[in-house]
Amino acid sequence: MRIGLIAGDPGHPVLAATAALLVERGHEVVAVPPAGPAGEAAEAEGLGPTGEAAPAEELVPAGELADVYLLKARTPRAMALAGELERRGAPVVNSAAATELCQDRVRMAGLARAAGLPFAATAAAGLLGELAAPAYPFVLKSRHSRRHDLVARVDGPARLRELAERWADEPVVTQPFVPGTGWDQKLWVIDGQVFAARRRSELASGSGEPGQAADWEPPAERAALALRVGEVFGLDVYGVDLLDGPAEPVIVDVNAFPGVRGRPGAPEALAALALRVAAERARPLAGQGHGQGR
Repeated sequence: MRIGLIAGDPGHPVLAATAALLVERGHEVVAVPPAGPAGEAAEAEGLGPTGEAAPAEELVPAGELADVYLLKARTPRAMALAGELERRGAPVVNSAAATELCQDRVRMAGLARAAGLPFAATAAAGLLGELAAPAYPFVLKSRHSRRHDLVARVDGPARLRELAERWADEPVVTQPFVPGTGWDQKLWVIDGQVFAARRRSELASGSGEPGQAADWEPPAERAALALRVGEVFGLDVYGVDLLDGPAEPVIVDVNAFPGVRGRPGAPEALAALALRVAAERARPLAGQGHGQGR
């Protein structure tokens, strides 16, 4: 099988470990577009030599489609490429549509709450520089989820002014602050397998270093909740951030194709998922008499 990686960093630990497993088993793994020593950053974003977006046909010629693509990047160019590959018949994990949905926190919250999931109340608030603050404390987030986006706890006007000076033109959402235990519950799902950890919340006050991780085995009902998120959002590889609410767990974010760092078994699960999806695609093609030879 040929497995394509749509990623800004194909050397990401989980992707690299997954690729190594696939290659060991005799499969081909290709980065799309392939990153070279020169112009690596531009190629990782799908740029041509002049800095313009390269057409999908140049990045993946018609006769070189992979059997499946793993969509780790979430840039507009990566999303456009994934959508074009899907139109040409290649399966993409996660789909471009599901990945794009998880980038808009308003749409994300709306879908989750409509499906009965216990998602934090999320309100679109326009540009941060024009925000009329709700009751303090509250959580402020970029509306559009991406690397290095805004996620902050706002305890009063001084903190709000500080953030507005840096992020005035940022479209934002607000969520009620959930005190919880000071630990975020991180659940990652790969093709139905649940991995988990607890991490000290960056929004919590008190002792403990933000980001500090601890092993954690989620209760069965929380693992089931994470699996339900995948059904609702149409995701195969995703993360769910939970907090302990006053009466029930509260989902505060859903991430398409997160890093899943340091979780034993994650690369194996991802490799198995890629091969399963590729095999499912190959079967109907073989039945039509024009399967791809490898």
